[in-house]
Amino acid sequence: QVQLVESGGGLVQPGGSLRLSCAASASLLSFTGMGWYRQAPGKQRDSVAGISTSGITNYADSVKGRFNISRDNAKNTVYLQMNSLKPEDTAVYYCNAITFMGANYWGKGTLVTVSS
Repeated sequence: QVQLVESGGGLVQPGGSLRLSCAASASLLSFTGMGWYRQAPGKQRDSVAGISTSGITNYADSVKGRFNISRDNAKNTVYLQMNSLKPEDTAVYYCNAITFMGANYWGKGTLVTVSS
């Protein structure tokens, strides 16, 4: 059973930055890809950013140019650097991983609140 543990959330003012971390209990090379999702109150969970085993990244249009996803295979950790944060970025952010066998894993989430 793979465990994903997110950290780094918190309260930040508009225009500020945060870096989220997702620590996996297995090698990142076990996964076809990893990603970050977010869910705001009363809304569905949406994809924010993803990164493949080969390092190919993709982003939601709403965060392009502001967020950056990266991975450290040696630390089994994926990061989400979030800059120029806006109030509409407020949400619970979840880490996701999919194995080569198709198993889908989620972390418990970390809350990001962007407010003055």
